[in-house]
Amino acid sequence: MFIATGLSFLDRQVLSVLAPSLMMELGMNNADYSHVVSAFTFSYMVMFTAGGWLVDKVGTRWGLALSIAVWSVASGAHGFVASAFGLIVARLFLGFGEGSCFPASTKGACEWFPPVKRTVAIGIANGGAAFGAVLAPPLTVWTALRFGWRGAFFATGLIGFAWVLAWWIATSGRDSVSLQRRSSPVVATHHVPWRQLLGDSRVWRILAARFCFDPVFYFYMFWIPKYLSDERGFSLKEIGQYTWIPFLAFGISSIASGQFSDLLVRRGRSSRRTRAWLLVIAALVTPVSGLVVVAPSAGWAIGLMAVLMAAHGLWINNFLADIGDQFPSSVIATMVGLSGTVGGIAGTIANLSTGPVVDAYGFKPIFICTSLLYPLAVTVLLAGRQSQTPATS
Repeated sequence: MFIATGLSFLDRQVLSVLAPSLMMELGMNNADYSHVVSAFTFSYMVMFTAGGWLVDKVGTRWGLALSIAVWSVASGAHGFVASAFGLIVARLFLGFGEGSCFPASTKGACEWFPPVKRTVAIGIANGGAAFGAVLAPPLTVWTALRFGWRGAFFATGLIGFAWVLAWWIATSGRDSVSLQRRSSPVVATHHVPWRQLLGDSRVWRILAARFCFDPVFYFYMFWIPKYLSDERGFSLKEIGQYTWIPFLAFGISSIASGQFSDLLVRRGRSSRRTRAWLLVIAALVTPVSGLVVVAPSAGWAIGLMAVLMAAHGLWINNFLADIGDQFPSSVIATMVGLSGTVGGIAGTIANLSTGPVVDAYGFKPIFICTSLLYPLAVTVLLAGRQSQTPATS
């Protein structure tokens, strides 16, 4: 699952790394690029809920295999495009494939590990995303300089199919149900109707919080190479050399924060209270993002981005672990998927706005907004928490 989430970020990051040179070749401006990015976030947000529901039905083994098979075809198809419209179509199908990945990996981590190991399991399973993003810049640049930008997309498609084959062999004879029975999860498995799920006040707080914070991560994922190219004068080679650093901070934080959170739970602290305090700490760190545009050098700017991404690693693992603590395993993928859809809606709106804003005013307004959204999200998530009425327990 670590490798699966790594491939998901590797595949989606190829476009952002190549964006400066690819946009020039295809005659695209920032508004065109925002449409291409939004095509991915639109299909991704739709499939997050649909894919989460599907994974809850067919299990993690089938869910991940189908997910990566679809997005590997879509990733390779990027290499055949000749216009912005072609990129839009390819990104749509990439999003449809990738939408199931994180619901599946989170479900596997939550149902196969007890609460005292759950956060670190989520951190490792989903932490692959960060390391995929770390590999994406240098690997993409290396491949593109030798085989062209189309070759970079073909390569990611082939890697994806190799993973599907390895996964299918490795999990032969094992399924979500049999693993779940051996792992003794604390939260019982039972079906929860959609009406009951959507009638739970906890669900709406989770969705509202994700609507607030997801646009920040989408911006960092798709626009940082453009920022470094436009505002800091980075070449394609320099983008490959340096843009992996914030994502490395994210990966290290994802795993380390999961271990720390689980350590506190093993020592007898309430799991939900532990997650809440760590979410607050992460949110209080994220305003450093607003300082990127006034950083005296590109090195300082990248360092501040790394701090933001480290805070996101602390945030997202505890956010997902808190979902696992609150809901039965039969709806964990659905809940993660539903929250991802809401975050994708926010990300799509944000991406459609980013291009025109950058064309008119530069990146400064965007970075200022990114400094405010996590504190807003934690306020929404935790305010009135004691008075929430569970409808799905």
